[in-house]
Amino acid sequence: MTENAVITQSEKGCLNRNQIKYIVVIAMLIDHIAWAFVDAKNPLLGGAMHLIGRLTGPTMAYFVGEGYRYTGDVGKYQQRLAVFALISWFPFVWFEYGHLPFYFVQGHLVFSPEQSVIFTLFLGLTAIRLWENEKAAKPLKIIGIILLCLLSLIGDWGLMDVLGCLFVHVYRDRPKAKWTAFTLTFLLPNVFIIILTGFEHMWFQLGVILVPLMLYFLYNGQGGSKAGIHKWFFYLFYPLHLLVLGVLRWVVF
Repeated sequence: MTENAVITQSEKGCLNRNQIKYIVVIAMLIDHIAWAFVDAKNPLLGGAMHLIGRLTGPTMAYFVGEGYRYTGDVGKYQQRLAVFALISWFPFVWFEYGHLPFYFVQGHLVFSPEQSVIFTLFLGLTAIRLWENEKAAKPLKIIGIILLCLLSLIGDWGLMDVLGCLFVHVYRDRPKAKWTAFTLTFLLPNVFIIILTGFEHMWFQLGVILVPLMLYFLYNGQGGSKAGIHKWFFYLFYPLHLLVLGVLRWVVF
């Protein structure tokens, strides 16, 4: 399959990047509502909601990998991810555990290093910048990317979103390799999780296979409107929705 053939296929899609981002943001909200309020009462419904939620992490990784080419200033893009990773750290830990990243237990200060998906996406973009650094030798690049992958294990979608971003960029001109690497990056770890924990508990992880299908058949390769709301909506919505759900989860209910 030639690149021109892939472009033709892409043009048949009916959704632009902005539209797909809004879809996966809604999917993320559904997923987080399930984690907070549904699972204990109705595991089957919760699993279905988590299945929908598997759309978000891989899709955002794809767009970060693709965005390296399209952004006018990759440095500012990386800084933006870093800032919102820091901002999101507090509501993410609060939503997950009901406390802040720093808290006291019996008079001792305890630190929670867990990070949100924005942190992992930041590392993914960092991996791409490292790969494109002409001054670094290839062995150093590989070592650096391995270290970034290890660091990402404290983040949501750890390892997967780093390699997902990187492979979309590295194989951008080799569509077959790109889709194969991207799909396996998310499918294999989740199959491993299912094997370890049991299909009946984690079957919804197979929802990651929907992402390459959605992007390949529905994404038209266009960005959509460049209005500021589309650029900033995800960055603002992500920490705010975690904060609201966290308050409802740990304070109200």
